[in-house]
Order: sequence, then structure tokens, then C-alpha cells
Amino acid sequence: MLKYVWMVTQDLFLTVTFASLMYRMLCRVCGKTGQRIDGAFLALGCVSSVILAAVKYNTNKIISSHWNHYIYAALIISALLFFVFTLIGGRKEAIVSLPGRGAPSPKEKKISPIQLLLCVSGGAFSAIQIFYTLPGVLLYPFSFNTMGNGYLSQYYMVRLSGWLLGFLILLVYSLLLSRCARDIRPYAIVPLCLNTGILCHGIYCFGRFFVPWVNRAKWLKWPIKYDDAAYGWIGSLMMFTAKNAMLFIWIVAVLAALFCVIFFAQSLHIKEPYSNSAQKRKLMARNRSRRRISSAALSCVALCVVIMTAVKAYDTRVIELSAPETYTVEGESILIPVENVSDGHLHRFEYRTEKNVDVRWIVVKKPGSASFGVGLDACEVCGNAGYFERNGQVICKRCDVVMNINTIGFKGGCNPIPLPYSVSEGNLVFALSDILAGEKEFR
Repeated sequence: MLKYVWMVTQDLFLTVTFASLMYRMLCRVCGKTGQRIDGAFLALGCVSSVILAAVKYNTNKIISSHWNHYIYAALIISALLFFVFTLIGGRKEAIVSLPGRGAPSPKEKKISPIQLLLCVSGGAFSAIQIFYTLPGVLLYPFSFNTMGNGYLSQYYMVRLSGWLLGFLILLVYSLLLSRCARDIRPYAIVPLCLNTGILCHGIYCFGRFFVPWVNRAKWLKWPIKYDDAAYGWIGSLMMFTAKNAMLFIWIVAVLAALFCVIFFAQSLHIKEPYSNSAQKRKLMARNRSRRRISSAALSCVALCVVIMTAVKAYDTRVIELSAPETYTVEGESILIPVENVSDGHLHRFEYRTEKNVDVRWIVVKKPGSASFGVGLDACEVCGNAGYFERNGQVICKRCDVVMNINTIGFKGGCNPIPLPYSVSEGNLVFALSDILAGEKEFR
């Protein structure tokens, strides 16, 4: 579950931040026209992402390394156009006439050609960014490991819950950030934060754009050849963006947090004039509402950062398997005293073959029974990653699936590969030939 919470958050954090600020900026510059244009592009990005995800799932015609090259190019071009049009016609908030006789309604306000281009370039950037990040996230539910139990199994529902929780957190964050961007003053703070974030993201896209070039992708039919030992500044930028991909996410997270802090600070005092106590109380109530919104938005940013750091580190931590325990070898048999493995905990054993392969197996006493769950410390699904004990449960190290101890020793699914044994004179007896037969699982 945790895996898909942090994966969804990490994959979509930039996209949600950019789309939220972009939507509010275009609404403040171009009114209803900006709202409609950006809304149309957002819908286009979502629909095209669903189509691309479906094509990827049903065919093998989409090669991400080839496809992403053109997406990076489109992102860079749309970002540059948006930046230019912002400097020309998007630095100031539109002055909307108050509705009245002879005055145009805010919904009917006409925009200039530059503002129209600003809306198109900004909406296109948001749509392309969605098209770049969303398809992969949409495909996560189709890659869940259900251990052969189907889509209605507990294994699937737990992972689906994590996936949906990631979307829910980002949805709440988007609504709160958009609300902050709607009311923050002065308006110039919105395009300043947005353009700074897009500039950082553009640097990342620019570095990733050259990957196929440096790798001499023949599908581009580029005649330029590079020396493998020296790629120049292009290679340096490419390696920097590859090694520091999270750095660009942290920069945007800092910008979003600073944005919320500024909005909170603006709501601490009443700056508008008022003529009576009723107006003052109204302004004070408005400021309290804004402080709550900015605090909630800042909390969402902090939560996303915690998910992408602490939760991710916890979920991806390296789990050390317990040390193998001792046993006795008599002729062609291995003997383990029953009393040593009857405490209900997982016990691990290991035998080194003549080919220096360590064959591991586990033993755990089944609850409410005199029998034992015995199997190799490997399975047909996850290989020889091994199993460990957590809170009295046996867990697969690779897929984090909880084993049913009563089914250990049965074949199929993410279960330890069965290992024959017998009980004789107070010992679990294993044939050495059965241990050696499992050698192939640990090479």
C-alpha cells in the first residue's frame, strides 16, 4: 500500500502544482476565457493520457524512451512560449469592470491576442505535462501483484487503496493551492512562483531531451556521433538531471510552501479600509478563513514531502534476513530438534553445497497445530528474496505479502517452495538430496 502512495505522489506532485497555479493565473489574467481554454487543455491532457495508457497496456508499440523524447521537446517549447507571453502580456492582473448599466460583465470581457496566446501556451504546457506523467500512474493498478487471487482479493484492494489515497491527497492539495492562488496579493506572486518552477522543470527536461542523442538512437537518424569518453556539457547536464531528478521536485515543493506562507502572512492583518465595525468583522472573518486555507495547503505540501521522503525510505528500506540457525548432519540427513522450532516464530537454516551455493529454508510452527510450515526460503513468483517475520507474521521480502502460515508448505502463489520433511525421535528430518534439489533456486 505505502509503495503506491509515495509513487503516485512523487510522479504527480509537479504536475498538480503546475496545473493548479496555471489554472488560477489564467483565470486572473483572462477571466472566463482563460478558465475555459485552460479547462479544455486539462481535459485534453487527461483524455489523451487515458488513451495512451490503454494503448500501452494492450500493445507494445509505445516505447517510452522514444516517446518521451518528443514530449520533452514539446514541454520545452510550450514553457518558453508561456514565459515569453507572460513577460509581454501576463505580468498584470486583468482589471475587470464592475457589472452595471453600460459596463461589460466580467464573463463578457474581451482579451487581447497576446493574452489569448498566453492561455494557449499555458494550457498546452499543462496538458503536455499531464500527458507525460499520468499514463504511467494510470497503469499501476494493472501491475499489482495479486498472487493469482484476482482483482477482488485482499492483496489487490490493499494496493488499490494506496493508489487511490495518493490521488486523494493530491486532489485536496490542488484545491487548496488553487484557492491560495486565487486570493493572494499582489497577483505578480503567482506568475513569479509558477515561472520559477517551470524554469527548473525545463532544465530537467532539457537534460533528459539529449539522452537518445548521446545514446546514438538510430531511430532519430541523427548523423552526429559522440566519443564515448567525452560527451561535453550535454553529457554533464544529462548525468546531472539523471542523478538529481528529486532535486527539481524539492525546488517546486519549496516554492509551493513559500507561496502558502506568503498568503498566510497576508491574512494576519487587515489592510483594506473599513468604515464601521461590521465591515471590520467581515474582513477579520475573511482573514481567518484565508489563514485556515493557507495552513491546510502548507500542511498538504509538508505531507507530500514526508510521503516522498520518510514513507518512501521506510517502504524501500533494505530488510536484513535473520541469521541461519544451527542443525546436525547425520549421513544423508539433516536433523533439527523440534523443541528449537516450536515457539511459533520463523526459523531460517542454510546449507552450503559443493558449488558454494547457500540453500536456505524456513521452518515455522503452525498455530493451533502440531505440524510445521516448511519450505525453501524462495518462491516461484519472487525468486530467492526470502521471507522475514514482522509482528508474528511471515512476510515476503520482495512483494511485502503476508503469508498464511497454515498454507506454508503448499505449492503455488507467493508461498515458499515446499520442502519434504519428516518427524522422528523429536527431530525434524530433511533428506540432504531434497536440500540439494533446491540449489537451482539460489544460484
